[in-house]
Amino acid sequence: MSRQSKPLTVSRLEDLTLGAFAYVPNSETIDHLVRYLSTWSGSDKLFMIIQYSIKLIVPFLHLRARLQHRAGLRKEPVSTVATSLAKFGGIVGDARMLSNIWGLLPIIRWLTSLERNPPPTRKLLTIERLQGWSMLAYYPLEHLYYLLAHSIVPSQISRPSLLPFKKSEPSEPLNLDAGVISRVSTRFWALYVVLQLAHLREDRKLLKVRERAVSKSKAITAQAEQEELNKRWDALYSEVVVNLAYLPLTAHWSLEKGLFQNEFWVGVCGMIAALASWRSGWKATALPPKPAAPEPATALEGPEEKTAEEIELPTWEILWPKREH
Repeated sequence: MSRQSKPLTVSRLEDLTLGAFAYVPNSETIDHLVRYLSTWSGSDKLFMIIQYSIKLIVPFLHLRARLQHRAGLRKEPVSTVATSLAKFGGIVGDARMLSNIWGLLPIIRWLTSLERNPPPTRKLLTIERLQGWSMLAYYPLEHLYYLLAHSIVPSQISRPSLLPFKKSEPSEPLNLDAGVISRVSTRFWALYVVLQLAHLREDRKLLKVRERAVSKSKAITAQAEQEELNKRWDALYSEVVVNLAYLPLTAHWSLEKGLFQNEFWVGVCGMIAALASWRSGWKATALPPKPAAPEPATALEGPEEKTAEEIELPTWEILWPKREH
C-alpha cells in the first residue's frame, strides 16, 4: 500500500517555506565560524584577508584592462571593477583602524598584568616591557595620524603660551605633518616586530628545554604533554611567519619613499600575515576533542613522575596595529 502524503494545509505550507531551515543539517564549521568571528580578533583577521586580497586583485584587473584595451576589446584602459574594489578596500582599512581606537586599553592591561605575573626569564620580561612601551608610543601617534588623514584634527594648531596671564605676540602655528607622524608611529611598530622575533627566539629555547624534560619523563601524562608541546611549536612557527611578513611592511611604511616600488608586494606580505594569523586564531578557537574513556591502569605503570624542570611557557597574543595607506 502506498504511503499517503500529508494534506497541504496552511501550517504544512508554512513549514515547507518559512521553516525550510529545519532541513539544513547542523554544521560544525558554521559553529566554529560564528565562535571565531564573534571575537574582535576573528572579525579583524577576516577584514584583513579581504583588505589584502583586494590589494592583490586590483593590480591584476588593471593589467587585464590595459591588455584588453591594446587588443581593442575595451574602450578605456581602466577597470571600473578594480576602482570599486579599491574603494571598498579603503573602507575596510578604515573600519579596521577605527575598531582599534581603544588599542591602548589592552596594552595598559597587558603591562599591568606583566608586572604581577612576569614571564619565566628576565630577558623575556625586558623584551615584553619594551614591547609594551613601544605600543604605548605607537597608538597615540597612529590615532593622531588617522584623525589628521580624515581632516578631523586640523593640521595646524596654535602654540600654547607658557605664561597665560601675560599677553604675548602671536607665534607661528604648530604644523602637524600626517606623513611624518605616520612614519614615526610605524617605527615603534617595527621595533615591536623586531622585539617579537627576539621573544620567539627565547620561546624556542624554553620549548626545547621543556621538550627534553618531557622526553625523559615516563609519566602517564607524557603523551598529553607532548601534544601540548606540539600545539605550542605550531603556534610559535605561525608567529614567526606573521612577524617575518610584517617586518618588511613596517620597514616600508617607516621610510619616506617606502621599501617597495610596487604596492603588489605590500599585498603579498599582508596576505601572508593575514592567513597565518587566521590559521592561528582558527586553531585557538577550535573546541577540544571529546575525552576518551580512561583505560585501566596496569601493573607495569608506575607512579606519575614530575619533569626535571618545569617551565611555564607564555601564550602568544599579538595586538597588531592596523595600517592602510
